[in-house]
Amino acid sequence: MIDERTDIMNLIGEAVTAGARQKQACEVIGLSAKTLQRWHQPAHPQDGRLTAQHRPKNKLDDLEKQRIINLINQTEYAHLPPSQIVPRLADAGFYLASESTLYRLLREHHQQRHRDKSKPDRHVHKPKACTATGPNQIYTWDITYLPTSVKGMFFYLYLVMDIYSRKIVGWQIHDNESSYLSADLLKDIYLRENILPGQVTLHSDNGGPMKGATMLATMQHLGVAASFSRPSVSNDNPYSESLFRTLKYRPEYPEHPFVDIAAARSWMAGFTRWYNQEHLHSAINFVSPNDRHRGADVAILARRHQVYLAAKARHPERWARSTRDWSVVAEVHLNPDKANTKLPKALGAYLSS
Repeated sequence: MIDERTDIMNLIGEAVTAGARQKQACEVIGLSAKTLQRWHQPAHPQDGRLTAQHRPKNKLDDLEKQRIINLINQTEYAHLPPSQIVPRLADAGFYLASESTLYRLLREHHQQRHRDKSKPDRHVHKPKACTATGPNQIYTWDITYLPTSVKGMFFYLYLVMDIYSRKIVGWQIHDNESSYLSADLLKDIYLRENILPGQVTLHSDNGGPMKGATMLATMQHLGVAASFSRPSVSNDNPYSESLFRTLKYRPEYPEHPFVDIAAARSWMAGFTRWYNQEHLHSAINFVSPNDRHRGADVAILARRHQVYLAAKARHPERWARSTRDWSVVAEVHLNPDKANTKLPKALGAYLSS
C-alpha cells in the first residue's frame, strides 16, 4: 500500500513537472488533491482519528494528585475554596496547580461541597398542599403593623381568617408581639367556632409569635395542626397578605396614625363588620364571607342562576352564550401542587380581595 502510494505521488509529481496542473492530474487517476496533500505531510506517531484518546503532556499523575489533595485538606486550607487557596500559596512563593485543576480534583474525590464552618444552604421544601372543602378546616394568620402617633412605634394586628369562606374568624390588636398573645387569640377562636381536636390546620409564616413555645404548646393541646411557610417566601401565605392589602387600601383606612390602641381596635371592628357581612368576595363568586361560612352561599348562588335563566328566557336574542356561572366554589387550595391540582377558574382569586 505504501509503495503504491509512493508511485502515485511520483507520477503526479512528474506530470506537474512536465507542465500539468496538480488538480487535473489528480482527477485523471481519481484522487483528491486534499488526499495528495495529506500524503505529502510527515507521518504522525499518534492516532489522527477524532475519537482517539490522547494523554495530555501536562496531565498530573496519581501521586501528584494525591499530594495536592493532602495539602488542600490540611487544617490551614480545608475550610477554603480553591479560589482562596491558590493566591495564598502564591503569596508563600509556591505554585501548586491552577484553580480549575483544584476544583476538578475536589470533584473527583467528592469534596466539592460546603467546606467552611458556616451553615450550608438549606433545601427547604414547599409546604404541604392543603385543600378546604368547608369552613373551619384551614385557617391562615399573620401579624401586621399599624402606625401610631409616636414615630418608630406600632400597634400589632393579629388576624386569623378561614381560607374557605374568607371570613375573619378572629383578631386582636396589642402593643407588642408575643407567642402568649397568639395563643390567647387561638383559644378564643377555638371556643367561638366550636372547633374539635384534629379539625383545623393553622398556616402561618415563621415569625416568633407563630413558632413560640407557648403557641405551639397551645396548638398541640387543642389538636390544631401546624403548617408553616418557607423562610422569606411570602407567596406561601397569600391569603393573609391579600387581606392585609385589602385592609390598608380601604378608603376608610385612616390617613393619619392611630392616636391610641382604642382607636385602632374601634376601626378594626368596623372593618371586620364590613368585610364579613357586606363585602362580596370575588374569590367565592361574590358572596359575603359570613354567608359562605354558614353555608348560605348555596341558596344565594342558586337564586342568581335562576334570575339569569329567566332573563335569558325573556330575551334569548341578547345572549350569545350560556348564562354566567354562579356555581359554588367547592374547593379552596393552599399552596397547591401545580401538576396535580386544578386551580379555581379565576387564578387571580387567590390574591384578590
